[in-house]
Amino acid sequence: MSDLISNLYIFVLAGFLGFEVIRRVSPLLHTPLMSLTNAMAAIAVVGAILLAGERKSDLATVLGTIAVVAATSNIVGGFLITQRMLKMFKTSRGPKR
Repeated sequence: MSDLISNLYIFVLAGFLGFEVIRRVSPLLHTPLMSLTNAMAAIAVVGAILLAGERKSDLATVLGTIAVVAATSNIVGGFLITQRMLKMFKTSRGPKR
C-alpha cells in the first residue's frame, strides 16, 4: 500500500510539473512540441501494450488497456492539431507561374 501511495504522489507531481511546463511554452513552439509529445505518447502505447499483454493481474490488464486507449487518443489528437496548425502557415494563393 505504501508503494501505491508513493507512486500516486510521484504521478500527481509529474502531472502538475508537466502542466506548468506546457502552459508556459511560446505559441511559436507548439508545433515542434506537439511532434515531440506524439513521439513520447507512441512510447507510452508500446509500454501500455506490454503491461496489458503480460496479464500479471486483472488490475494491471485493465490499467494497461486504459493506458493504450488514452495514449492512442493523445497521438491521434496531436496529429490532427499539428496538421491544422501547419495548414495555417500555407498560403491560399495558387502556384507561381
